[in-house]
Amino acid sequence: MGHTDTIAIGDCGLPIPDETRRIDLALIKNVPGFIETLKAVLIELQIEEVFIAKETVEESKEVYDKILEAVGDVKINFISHEELKSRLKDCRAVIRTGEQTPFSNIILKSGVFF
Repeated sequence: MGHTDTIAIGDCGLPIPDETRRIDLALIKNVPGFIETLKAVLIELQIEEVFIAKETVEESKEVYDKILEAVGDVKINFISHEELKSRLKDCRAVIRTGEQTPFSNIILKSGVFF
């Protein structure tokens, strides 16, 4: 991941465009989970902003609260779920988890460590 590249993490139902690299981690229902996958990626990736569907806040408040906790004070951009899905084609990859909570999806924009 270079500066400004994007990568997405999604639930098992997120439609991934054919042209976008898929990293499929889904094993069984909710394994691995969305939040645990997000936290693991954040250990290795410096991010400068994230994109979250407005529907996540409205429909999956518990997931949203855990996202806030995980990303800290990073800039959050709220977009529609449809726009999030359309942005997947520009991501370097989409990490598919086993998560089955609706709207458990995020796009991370890579930052730099220096």
